[in-house]
Amino acid sequence: MSPLPGLRTAAAQVWGGIRLVPLIRDEPITDLRLHARIDDADLTVSRTRDGGPYLAYVPHAYVATWAAGGAPAAAFGTQIIDSGTAPDAVTIRVHQRFVQREARSRLRFLPLHLAMEGYLALHFGGPSVVWPEWSKQAVRAGLSPRAERSYSGHHIADLEEALRVFEILPGQCGVVVYVGDSPATAFAVPHPDDYRALHPTLLLDMYGELVFVNGLLGPRAAPLHTPFDHRRVGGIADLRAVLAEQRRAWAEFHDTLMAGSLRITDEHTVDHVYSAGNYRLERFLPPFRPKAENHIGERIVAADGTVAYLKTFRLSENQVKRGYVLAALAAHDWRLDAAADALGTDRGGLVARLDRLGFGNLLRRDLRDRFARRR
Repeated sequence: MSPLPGLRTAAAQVWGGIRLVPLIRDEPITDLRLHARIDDADLTVSRTRDGGPYLAYVPHAYVATWAAGGAPAAAFGTQIIDSGTAPDAVTIRVHQRFVQREARSRLRFLPLHLAMEGYLALHFGGPSVVWPEWSKQAVRAGLSPRAERSYSGHHIADLEEALRVFEILPGQCGVVVYVGDSPATAFAVPHPDDYRALHPTLLLDMYGELVFVNGLLGPRAAPLHTPFDHRRVGGIADLRAVLAEQRRAWAEFHDTLMAGSLRITDEHTVDHVYSAGNYRLERFLPPFRPKAENHIGERIVAADGTVAYLKTFRLSENQVKRGYVLAALAAHDWRLDAAADALGTDRGGLVARLDRLGFGNLLRRDLRDRFARRR
């Protein structure tokens, strides 16, 4: 069973260390369409739900258009800018919201930044109880400022060339990108025409540190197929049967083993962001399991669970650890000893872990210094 309802897996294509797995819709979604709105700004500033600023590099926004009653909807198309023109100065675009309704049946949102803002806002308020171990800054401002590093697709080795030579299949509405045979992102849209227009934007998307490193160090992606017994082939009909069997085996292997981490389960935290006709725009956070694949992302789903739109971001191990420790602290009302016990360590070990993860400034300086001397 596909981890992405409404989409099925086709045979992978490989270039260097990149494996691209097409996602096919047997029936395109026609009452919801998606297109990119290219921005010429170098920096985008948006407002979070609590009114604070969110600053990021946003190469484009997505505009979703839908029609009532299942009637066909049309995409606007994409804007093209001259990549060789260098701006005279850094420009800043101000968006009032991550998700903004532009018309009765048109919605603009910032791809992946909707999901990233959800990750950055994870327990952002800091200690819910003013225990004496926490600094005044932690109690007053929580985890502010909070920042994460990402890389554009241009920095991922082999990705640009892989996307250039990639064969877009009939009915293709998405792709799962593997770097060094590790899932980097999943991307899906409602209609094949939308995918053809948005395929190049994968180079403009942001990718995590782990994906960047895998691109540098990862070996060439090996072909994943089993040679068939030529004695079974006596004609064209036999060859077609063997090919169909190979495709079924590949799809089952990919969906159950390679792409299992992309499946949204009850352990994920799903936040409903907006309702668009018969569709829901949602963002999700993983259960933050250390030493496992964890993806944040956003999706548009239909009432029957069909995934109309999906974009995911693979977290690095350090990003997973930060989410894991913050979740443990919040689950135990920010009590150091209780959280340390749940994490299988003691108070000193948790203080050291918070220091390594960049959260040391949440603790009182004298407490950090005391445990540092003991170490």
